[in-house]
Amino acid sequence: MALFPAPILTNGATHSAQQFRMLVRDLSLGAEGITQGSDLKVTQLATPGGAVQVGDGSGVIRGKVNAFQGTYAVCNVGSATVTIAPTAGTPRSDLVIVRVEDPDYEGTRDPAVDPVTYFEVIPNVSSTATTIPDGRTGIPLARIDIPASTATITDAYIKDVRKIAVPRTQRTLLPVQSPTAASTELGASTTYAYFSTHPGWNVAVPDWASQAIISVRASQARLSTANFYGGIRATFGASLTLQFVTIDDNGGTGVRRAPFEVADTLTIPASYRGTTQLLRVQAAGYSGNTGRINVDGSSTFIADVQFTEAPR
Repeated sequence: MALFPAPILTNGATHSAQQFRMLVRDLSLGAEGITQGSDLKVTQLATPGGAVQVGDGSGVIRGKVNAFQGTYAVCNVGSATVTIAPTAGTPRSDLVIVRVEDPDYEGTRDPAVDPVTYFEVIPNVSSTATTIPDGRTGIPLARIDIPASTATITDAYIKDVRKIAVPRTQRTLLPVQSPTAASTELGASTTYAYFSTHPGWNVAVPDWASQAIISVRASQARLSTANFYGGIRATFGASLTLQFVTIDDNGGTGVRRAPFEVADTLTIPASYRGTTQLLRVQAAGYSGNTGRINVDGSSTFIADVQFTEAPR
C-alpha cells in the first residue's frame, strides 16, 4: 500500500502505528533529540555511587532501520537510575542513550510485556563520542568519562551530549532610540559609563532561553575635542557585558560623527530566565586619551536581540 488510505483522525478509519510515527516525524520536522533544554539530563546520584540518574522529560527518536519507520515519541516521568560498571586498570568512556527497540523492525521484545523504550549504556566508546556509534535507534544523552579504578560516578565525569530536536528561537528588533538632549561627554575616565541620555531597552527574557545573540548599533555618535582612543560596549542586566569595541580615531580637534557597533553571544544565567533585563550602551577612554565621545538628538541606537535554546 503506497498511500495511507485515510489521514490521521478520520472518523471510522483505522490508523497503523507507523502512520502515527510518521505524524510525529512530520511535526518534529524530521529532527530528533530532547524536547526542551532541561529534558532527560544525566547527573550523579544524590549520593554518588556506581550509577547515574536521568531526569524527567521527553524527546523524539527517528527510526534508523527503515526510511519510513517514522519517529518515536518517548517520555520519562521522574528520575531513572542507570547503572555504570566500574573501571579496572584503564579509563573507559560509556555512552548513556535512550533506546527504542521496536520488534516490527529489530529485536524480539514483546511490547505487551517488555519495555520497548529503555535507557541503555554503550560501553567503550571513543573519549570524544557525541553520537551513537552504530545504527541502533536511539538518542545520546551523556558520555561518562571514567578514570581508571573508579566505581563512583560524579558530575565531573559526565559530559552532556544532548541535542534539542527543534530548539526555540525568538528574535526582536528593538525600537530605535534617539536621545532627546546631548549626553555628558565621556573619555576623561578609563572606567566605562552609560550615555546618560540613552535609557536603554527593557528586554523580556524567555523562560527557556540559554543564549542571547545581541547586536547594538550607535549611529552617528559625536566625537570632539581631540583624537579619541577608547571603547564602546553594552551591558545586559547586572551581570552580563557585551565584548567591547575599540575606537581609534584620528579625527583631530573638530566635531565629527561616526557609527559604531557592538555584538556578542551571551550565556543566559538561570536567574535571568522569565525576567526583564536592561540593555544599555557604555563608553570609556583608554589611558592617555584626550578626546571625548557623546550622543545627542542626531544620534540613534538600534538593538537586535535573538534568544536561542540549548540543553542546560
